Amino acid sequence: MAEKTVYEQLAASVGQGNSKIVPHIFKKLADEKEAAVVLAASPPRTVVQLAEETGFEESEVERMIDPLFKKGLMFKSKKSDATRYYRVRSFLQFHDSTAVMNDPPEGVMDLWKEWTAGEWIEASLSMDDHMPGPAMRVIPVNVAIDYNSQVLAMDDIADQIEQATTIAVTRCSCRVIDGACDLPLWNCVQLDKAADYALERGTGKPLTKEEAMDLMQECEEEGLVHTVGAGRTPGHVICNCCSDCCINWTSLRHGKNKFINPSRFRATIEEDECTGCELCIERCYFEAMNMSDDGKLATVDEEKCLGCGLCQVVCAPAAIAMDEARPQEFIPR
Repeated sequence: MAEKTVYEQLAASVGQGNSKIVPHIFKKLADEKEAAVVLAASPPRTVVQLAEETGFEESEVERMIDPLFKKGLMFKSKKSDATRYYRVRSFLQFHDSTAVMNDPPEGVMDLWKEWTAGEWIEASLSMDDHMPGPAMRVIPVNVAIDYNSQVLAMDDIADQIEQATTIAVTRCSCRVIDGACDLPLWNCVQLDKAADYALERGTGKPLTKEEAMDLMQECEEEGLVHTVGAGRTPGHVICNCCSDCCINWTSLRHGKNKFINPSRFRATIEEDECTGCELCIERCYFEAMNMSDDGKLATVDEEKCLGCGLCQVVCAPAAIAMDEARPQEFIPR
């Protein structure tokens, strides 16, 4: 078997060893020397250590670092004794960091779009089979929750934004690549370390807390679903996902769903208030809202509802409530 190229090795390092397209994306972003430096940056290493590992001059490695950082291939770990650099660690990180880079090389976005259309479905279903838990989860919209419920900080966007020290907004990586809808691009909200990273790279714009909350409201009105990382602690990124371009929904639509968890809440219908306008049905990404057999009332498919609350945003008679129907088993570990 032929020895793998440095680009094939990099693809394998982010879990895409079988991809025909990802090695070409790496090749578009880095020449062979740059790719060798990226590959050597695990575990995190100083410039001196990277030079020793690759055999390149320290000055040559030093010149490569900033361009690789701005392309989203290298990250910084700043410690009191030194700054160390590490390569992109996961496929989703690679996807998101490179999609929003400034001035991407010609053809990179075309390759990403080709990958989304041709490889992501199989890759996401394969990831579902091997993931110990979901990568992402839904957070309900701010208007959706009855605050008599036990709303945890990880489920409360307003709380996450209020507690953040630094806030920034970047373009949505999925919509940058796909472009299937005309919804706004600048609404991927970064908090603290993620915000610092986006601002240092030049891919983010700073936001005040008030601006961030206004943006969240705009996203809800546009019909975008809030998602965050699946950990218990509040995430560093609040994605605002559309139904057309977002890669989070792929495995869900193909009969699996380990990739993204629903929120702990579920929509319920107050039958006495429902007018049968069907706006909630138009709003739902997940085909969880339907009309009753007699066509007079909206109904909720409990198995399909992900608890995002977008249906409630457009319900003028306030016939939709969000109940804490999954209080324990959906609390991330």
